[in-house]
Amino acid sequence: MQSAVLFLVFNRPETTVRVFESIRRAQPPRLYVAADGPRPARAGEPERCAEVRAIATAVDWPCKVETLFRDENLGCKRAVSGAIDWFFANEAEGVILEDDILPDPSFFPYCDALLARYRDDANVAMISGCNLIGDRHGADASYVFTHYMHIWGWASWRRAWCHYDADMAGWADPAAKRKLADVLGNRPRAMAYWSGIFDQMAAGTIDTWDYQWVFAAWMRDMIATIPAHCLIENIGYGANATHTTGDMPKAVRAARPRPMAFPLCHPDRSEVRMIDLLEEQHAFGLTWQNALRARLAHVPLLRRLVNGVRTALNRR
Repeated sequence: MQSAVLFLVFNRPETTVRVFESIRRAQPPRLYVAADGPRPARAGEPERCAEVRAIATAVDWPCKVETLFRDENLGCKRAVSGAIDWFFANEAEGVILEDDILPDPSFFPYCDALLARYRDDANVAMISGCNLIGDRHGADASYVFTHYMHIWGWASWRRAWCHYDADMAGWADPAAKRKLADVLGNRPRAMAYWSGIFDQMAAGTIDTWDYQWVFAAWMRDMIATIPAHCLIENIGYGANATHTTGDMPKAVRAARPRPMAFPLCHPDRSEVRMIDLLEEQHAFGLTWQNALRARLAHVPLLRRLVNGVRTALNRR
């Protein structure tokens, strides 16, 4: 493996050890490990965080190791985005893995190859190892292009990440709404869904970092690659997760990783709109109900009303 790896960890030794083993087999020349601080009110979390940090730095191959270990808990938004800022302050490009994303061994050479191929292509924001739209059996290409940024196992460049803004100040500009409509092909459901998400992000009502990355890419006409079949497995669903605490969605259950064949067969970019539609159908389940829920979620009273109605219906 040629690229540096950023390993984002926190408090789950059971998943961290599995992902670290996959990194150890790939033997990157440089490993960056970033960890948010423990939450004081969570019993046993300082001990779990310490165990995770020991696991993630137990390097036994020729490798330069850098660490960013927070003493205080910053939360998902600031901890993760700050870690990626730190990574790209030191590296021009590289691979990013969270502690619950288990890659197939072929994920690493896939990232190496496409990081090199699109290094100077300002239209490409990132390389993803995640495919939630289903295997493209019979497709000639090893991967396809989409506007959607899947960050379950990905790689990118400093030249793309430099546009990221955790607070999404640009969403206040009316031109951003027009740009969103252009990117989404004026599809009403997608417009309602993503406008609602971006409203929430700009209002600071969600503690996450990834929607801002989507926004940064879309405002600059950037696209991403996804493999013809999934190269990662999300092993983090459950009660101890930060966001994936519920049942595993159908699209995720169906996305079983398989090895990538080499040499890669490269696509053109003519299918971006079609792949976007598949993403909205399979990965996001974009129905009018979901779009409306996202649109109203940033309004506190309406959010309470929607949740109250949903609770009442579920009790019947």
